[in-house]
Amino acid sequence: MSASTAHRTDVAIIGAGPVGLFAIFECGMLKMNCHVIDALDMVGGQCTALYPEKPIYDIPGHPAIDAADLIDKLAEQAAPFAPTYHLGQQVSTLTRTAEGRWLVETTIGTRIDAQAVIIAAGVGAFGPNRPPLDGLEAYEGKSVHYMVRRKQDFAGKKVVIAGGGDSAIDWTLSLADVAEKVYVVHRRPKFRGAPESVARMEALARDGRIELVVPYQLSGLDGTGGQLTAVRVATLDGEEKALPADALLAFFGLSMNLGPIAEWGLNLERSHITVTQPSCITSAEGVFAIGDIATYPGKLKLILCGFAEAAQAAHAIHPLVHPGEALHFEYSTSKGVPGAE
Repeated sequence: MSASTAHRTDVAIIGAGPVGLFAIFECGMLKMNCHVIDALDMVGGQCTALYPEKPIYDIPGHPAIDAADLIDKLAEQAAPFAPTYHLGQQVSTLTRTAEGRWLVETTIGTRIDAQAVIIAAGVGAFGPNRPPLDGLEAYEGKSVHYMVRRKQDFAGKKVVIAGGGDSAIDWTLSLADVAEKVYVVHRRPKFRGAPESVARMEALARDGRIELVVPYQLSGLDGTGGQLTAVRVATLDGEEKALPADALLAFFGLSMNLGPIAEWGLNLERSHITVTQPSCITSAEGVFAIGDIATYPGKLKLILCGFAEAAQAAHAIHPLVHPGEALHFEYSTSKGVPGAE
């Protein structure tokens, strides 16, 4: 492809996380082709990059499914519609063409001419919020971690988990059967996770299978050569104690950076893109946002809500790609899927 030539497609999807992958399926069911761009060199977004073995409990039909397995299933579901993936590159510019279409350009020169754009970029470029501890860098990647790629890496180890949200709680539940000892450090007794998960964690504590260290917060690290021997914690009153530890898992959320998306002239609200329901359209005609990056009154940051938004956006895009063509909506059970038996 020459520098002046652009791929031409119906829909350009920015972000190949779970919601972006499901958007391929929804567009495909409405006979719309998709090109997909992601800064990572693999599909799956955070599910693949940060916690492939993390169990997810709120996907309909799956009492529990590991994040990596969910991505595999979503990619398989999208495959019959032959999406074109452009991985390992970030979208740098989004501009309106003379035809009223959109030109998407990436950091390595890929150019995609699309009738509509779906932004499914999750939290944008992401990185962990690090605890403010002296000497932290010496332990990072060795015995201090912000994600779990393989839970067996913590088998037989003494693990301190810091944080009070879903990630901290879910990994506590998952590692309780693997680690020698699990401490959960949180600055207050109340946790922010799903009530059922919190109840399960508290039951593990009552049974002596984990130890809740509350109300404490991280205060220091002890060890040599990047290997922890203890994690020091303290109350707000300064009472300090040391927890014997081989590893610290710090789950304080992700720092969010929209990158070039912030320069595209879309309505932003606290680093999120404001959309209008039920179409998920942004302030720019033909540009839609779905998943964690989208916000509107009553928004819930759940994967299943992102899936619904993918369907809403696809149906709103259909008349742009197929003007004048009536859309007779049918359930997939009656319509069928290409390649399905």
